[in-house]
Amino acid sequence: MPRPTIPSIRQSGVVLLEALIAILIFSLGVLGLIGLQANMVKNTSDAKYRSEASFIAQREIGRIWADPNNAASYLQNGTDISATSTLPAATLTVTQPGGGSTYVVTVSWQQPGEAQHSLTTSFSLAGF
Repeated sequence: MPRPTIPSIRQSGVVLLEALIAILIFSLGVLGLIGLQANMVKNTSDAKYRSEASFIAQREIGRIWADPNNAASYLQNGTDISATSTLPAATLTVTQPGGGSTYVVTVSWQQPGEAQHSLTTSFSLAGF
C-alpha cells in the first residue's frame, strides 16, 4: 500500500468545504428572495390601501358635485369609515377652508404597527 504523498493530504476535505460554502451562498440567496417577497407583499397592500382611499375621496367629490346646492351638508370632520371600507382604522374629513368654493377631502388610515397614512384631494366647485 503506497503511502499518501504530501499534496494529497493537503487536498483531503476540500470538497466538503466547497460544498459547505456553496450551501451557504445558496441559503443567503434564498433568504434574499424571501425578504424581497415580504417587501413585495407589503408594497402591494400599501398600493391597495392607497387605491381604496383614492376611490373613497373621488366618491365623496362626486356626491358633492352631484348636489352642489347642499354641498355644505357633506362637510365632515374625522368620520369613522372603517365599517364601510376595507381601510383599517379609516377616517374621512371634508372641509371647506375659508368658506369659498374650494373643498378638501382627506382620507386617513392606519395599519397595525405602522404610522398613519393619508390621502388629501382638493377641488373647486365653481359656477354654483
